[in-house]
Amino acid sequence: MGGINYNSRPMRESEGMNGRGYRAEFGSGVSVGWSMWVCWFVSLVEEREIGRGRMSSFFIKKKGNLKAAKEKPGPGRKKAAVGDGKVSRKISAKLGEEISSDSETEISNLDRKRKAMDEEIEETPQEKKLRLAKLYLEQLRQEEEEKVEEEEYERDLVAGRLQEEVLEQQGKLQRSIAKDYQPFETKNIRVLRGHQLPVTCLVISPDDKYIFSAAKDCTIIKWDVESGKKVHTIRRGRKGMEDKHVGHTAHVLCMAISSDGKYLATGDKNKLIMIWEAATCKHLYKFTGHKDAVSGLSFRNGTHQLYSVSHDRSVKVWNVEENAYVETLFGHQDGITGLDSLSRERCVTAGGRDGTIRVWKITEESQLVFRGHGGSIDCIQLINEENMISGADDGSVALWHVSKKKPLVTVKQAHGIHGDKGLEQPYWISSVAALQNSDVVATGSHNSKVRLWRCGQGFRTLEPLFDVTVTGFVNSLKFSSSGEFLVAGVGQEHR
Repeated sequence: MGGINYNSRPMRESEGMNGRGYRAEFGSGVSVGWSMWVCWFVSLVEEREIGRGRMSSFFIKKKGNLKAAKEKPGPGRKKAAVGDGKVSRKISAKLGEEISSDSETEISNLDRKRKAMDEEIEETPQEKKLRLAKLYLEQLRQEEEEKVEEEEYERDLVAGRLQEEVLEQQGKLQRSIAKDYQPFETKNIRVLRGHQLPVTCLVISPDDKYIFSAAKDCTIIKWDVESGKKVHTIRRGRKGMEDKHVGHTAHVLCMAISSDGKYLATGDKNKLIMIWEAATCKHLYKFTGHKDAVSGLSFRNGTHQLYSVSHDRSVKVWNVEENAYVETLFGHQDGITGLDSLSRERCVTAGGRDGTIRVWKITEESQLVFRGHGGSIDCIQLINEENMISGADDGSVALWHVSKKKPLVTVKQAHGIHGDKGLEQPYWISSVAALQNSDVVATGSHNSKVRLWRCGQGFRTLEPLFDVTVTGFVNSLKFSSSGEFLVAGVGQEHR
C-alpha cells in the first residue's frame, strides 16, 4: 500500500494561530505532511444605550418639585404662548430649558410643538449652498489625503518587492523564519493512501492546491490538498495499447512542474520522459534520448525550458513549449542522482558515486565542480540562486555557495547511526528540501524521521530544529511555495 503524508508546518508563535496538521503513513507509499490554521478573530463591540425609550429634551423632576412646577410662575419666569400658528425664536429657546411634567399627555404635546417649530425653522437657500459646499470640500480633502496615503504605501510596497527581487537574483535573500517554527505532534500528520508500491517522487503545484505523486507501481496521482482526495489517476501503461491509453510502463523515478503550473514532466526507469497537461493530466509529448533511467527533472523558473539527468551521466535540455530537444552536456563520471534549478539559465546536479556536485552554465557550456562529501551524493536542492544543500549516503548534510568549491558547513551523521557496537553505520540522507530564499531546510532518511534545520547567517551554520516521525524511507521532500506545509513521499524501500 502507498500513501501521502502531509507534514504540517509548525505553528508560528508570531501568527497566534492554532496548528492542525495531518500525516500520511503506510507500508509503502507517499507520506505527505500538511497543516491548517484557523484564526479566530474576536471582535469586541461596546454598545451603549441611553434609555430604552425615545430621547426627549426635557427632564422629569422628583415629586417634591412637582408642586412647585404647578404653581404660578415667579416674577422671573413667563408663560410660553403660541398664537396664530406662529412661534417665535424666543419660544424655541425657552423650550430648550427644563420643563417639568407629570403626565404623558403633556410630553406628547411638547413633542408635537417642537416638531412643528423645527419644520418652520428652515435654512435659507444661501445657507444650504454654503453647507453643501463645505461638505464637498471636506470630502475632497479626505479623498486627497487617502489617495496620498495609498500612493505612499504602494511606493513602499513596490520598493520592498524590488529590493527583494534584486536580493533574490543576487542569491543574497535569506528570510529569517525558522525562529517562528514549533514542533508538532505525530497525530497531526495527514496520510494520503493510493499507490500500491513505494512512492518515489512528488511535486506541489505553484498555487499549493494540488500534489502530484508517482511510485514504483508506474502510476501518477493528482491530489487535492484541502480535501486530501484524489483528483485524477494516470494508470500504468500497457505495451501495444498506446492508442487507447498512454502511461509509464516502468518505475517513475522523478517529476517536475513548470512555474506557471501548465506542464507536468515525469521520467521513468525505461529512459522515457512524459509531458502532461497539469490541469487535466492529458498526455502531450514523449521525449526520448537518454540511454539509461531518467533520474531527475527540473523546469527553469519563468520558462518552459526543461532540464533532465540520467544514469547515463548526461544532462539534457528541452524546450517543452515547442516539443523540441536543445542540447546535451557531459561531465559526470557516474550516474547522476539529483537535479535542481531556479531562474538563472543554469542547473545543479549531484553525481552519485563520482563524489561531485556540478553547476552547469548552459549558455557558456561550462561547469563548476564541487567536492566535499565522503560518499555517494544522492540528493541536492537550491536554497537560492547562490546557495544549495546536499545529502549523501555517508549520513552527511552540507551547505554550499556557488563561488566556493568546498562546503560552507558539513554536518556528519545528520540523522544518527545504527547497527551493533563497533559496526555502526550512519543513516544515509535520502532526500533534502529547502524553503526558497529562507533559512529553513529539511532532510529525510530511513530512520523514520524528517528533520528540520535552521541555516545560520550567511549559511555558515546548520542547527537542528526538531524531528517529524514517519514510517519508512523518506524518498522525496517538498515545501509548499508559501511554506505552510511540507510533503514527504514515503515507502518501504529506497526509490
